Amino acid sequence: MVKRAQDKSAAFEVGQHVVYPAHGVGTITGVEKESVAGIDLEVYVVSFEQDKMILRVPTARAADSGMRALAGTKLVDDALKTLGGRARVKRTMWSRRAQEYEAKINSGDLISIAEVVRDLHRLEDQPEQSYSERQLYESALDRMARELAAVENIDRDAAMERLTVSLAKKAA
Repeated sequence: MVKRAQDKSAAFEVGQHVVYPAHGVGTITGVEKESVAGIDLEVYVVSFEQDKMILRVPTARAADSGMRALAGTKLVDDALKTLGGRARVKRTMWSRRAQEYEAKINSGDLISIAEVVRDLHRLEDQPEQSYSERQLYESALDRMARELAAVENIDRDAAMERLTVSLAKKAA
């Protein structure tokens, strides 16, 4: 059992950018040994600069928690294509849709996050968003921009510009 935990710890390296589903893009700043309730654990120390937060994820449970490496360029391209697609808004109550959008954002899956951005994006000629719609949209857009910035090694503003261009193609 301990052997497997050590084998899995090689999955991520110090300095590597990773995506943790509930928090977005972070950087592994170290691998430490900690004792919790009398049990010795090896943990990844993940720093989320944007939230000024540090998360400790047991190395043996990292994959089970949904922590993953950054998306590849093909997945990023697919996500950008998703943004240009037609919005698919279900005709259900907003509370139900909001729960589904929140689940997609917290899944950490880039395509699912792109679907939320696409579905909640409003053009100038469309009606205003409600406060909760705007919050979900901003959250999904920010998650997507941070991952795009990390994958392409650009700053967040350049990533936002790239996403805006992809969303503008939808209007054309």
